[in-house]
Amino acid sequence: MDLGFLQVIEILGTFSFAVSGASFAMEKKLDPFGVLILSFVTAIGGGTLRDLMIGDLPVGWLRDVSAINVIVIAAVGTMLFDKYLKKLTTTLFLFDALGLGLFTLVGIEKGIQLHFSIGISIALGTITASFGGVIRDVLLNNVPLIFHKEIYALASIIGGVVYFGLKKMNMNPDIATVICIMLIFSIRIVAVRFKISLPAFYTKFNR
Repeated sequence: MDLGFLQVIEILGTFSFAVSGASFAMEKKLDPFGVLILSFVTAIGGGTLRDLMIGDLPVGWLRDVSAINVIVIAAVGTMLFDKYLKKLTTTLFLFDALGLGLFTLVGIEKGIQLHFSIGISIALGTITASFGGVIRDVLLNNVPLIFHKEIYALASIIGGVVYFGLKKMNMNPDIATVICIMLIFSIRIVAVRFKISLPAFYTKFNR
């Protein structure tokens, strides 16, 4: 994939997740500093964990301050225009779904650049896309969305598998990337819209 195109995707993903994190924080009525922190960890949490795992140090946002600038702009913009965003009931969900697709491909490309296997590359994409949200939910004292029965991380995995399938077919990498981002985005939307979920298994204890 062209490096410039990958950077555009990463900026869009950072912005999407930063807005998502800020919106979640404002729902919990956190102060502006709390909103900024939640925006920050949601946007860069998964990428930071990925970089630590593969030993790519210092982590990405320490080498390129543009990510921090994007996060600050997204967080401040969300706070300033919150009353307008609230009127769009699906805004938070759409930003989160879009970020999931964007960051999945960013993580996968990282794995490809380091010549990791297909499975490991898809795992890196899933971690990049999902674990910022895990940190966000833990800080907000919520059960992380990835651990619910909703289809979330599975959408990243499916998108990653399709991406490598398209690469095997010699499709233009940029076109394959766009297709897979939209696929992940669509899977997430369809799953929530039609309440499609993974089966859940519970053990009942008699007390």
